[in-house]
Amino acid sequence: MGKIIAFANQKGGVGKTTTCINVATYMALMGKKVLILDVDPQGNATSAVGINKTKDLKTIYDLIDGESAFEDVIKPTIIENLYIIPSTVDLAGAEVELIQIPQREKVIKRILDDIKDGYDFILIDCPPSLGLITVNALTASDSIIVPIQCEFFALEGLTQLMNTIRLVKYHLNPTLDIEGVVMTMKDKRYNLTNQVSNEIMKFFNTKVYVTTIPRNIRLAEAPSHGLPVALYDATSKGAEAYLSLAEEIMKRNGTSFNKISKVRNIKFKGGNDDK
Repeated sequence: MGKIIAFANQKGGVGKTTTCINVATYMALMGKKVLILDVDPQGNATSAVGINKTKDLKTIYDLIDGESAFEDVIKPTIIENLYIIPSTVDLAGAEVELIQIPQREKVIKRILDDIKDGYDFILIDCPPSLGLITVNALTASDSIIVPIQCEFFALEGLTQLMNTIRLVKYHLNPTLDIEGVVMTMKDKRYNLTNQVSNEIMKFFNTKVYVTTIPRNIRLAEAPSHGLPVALYDATSKGAEAYLSLAEEIMKRNGTSFNKISKVRNIKFKGGNDDK
């Protein structure tokens, strides 16, 4: 049975999608069968793994409204063992439609219950909000990973996020747990970064991953090429950090995996060697 992990934070720009797609990529490269479920109407995870958002693309929206079957919606990516259920801006209207559906908080859970046995991990990229779609994702998940940017304003709203998790756990998903907290966009040169890191450590204690994600230009460039950083520049600091994070997540889950060299660099068409 596949483990379902939601990547969520109601604050945008914290590296949520970047963390989801790069962890998924390294899990797949380690030999695991992985599915990304993109439930963000922006569809950034969809673009970041090379899926073209054409008008006839079948998405999670088509599953929610019952217009399409799984085999029409699940797409292979450019990475072996990595699949995605894509999303587009059409999903923005889904919250209104979900209100009319019985047990509306469990729609995504019912979708994943039918397919989760076919994957080792299912990673859900949530929208930057705490609306009905995010509640659906948390209801369907075994656990949640919270990416937090190492800046002061990133700490704001944590209480609201934790309260949402508590309510979902109490009313809808009693087994939901915080898988871990990952600090992103960390720049050790700034005192404020270190102060925020200390506050996050105090708040979440052992849930905080040892691995932190640095600010890295290659991480920022990769999505514009429709590539995870492992395929864009596997020798960059950002790539090495996400490899380390994926290994840490697997180890915490007691999951065996194939080791990958940190210096592995998979070239892509039209790439260059600038760091």
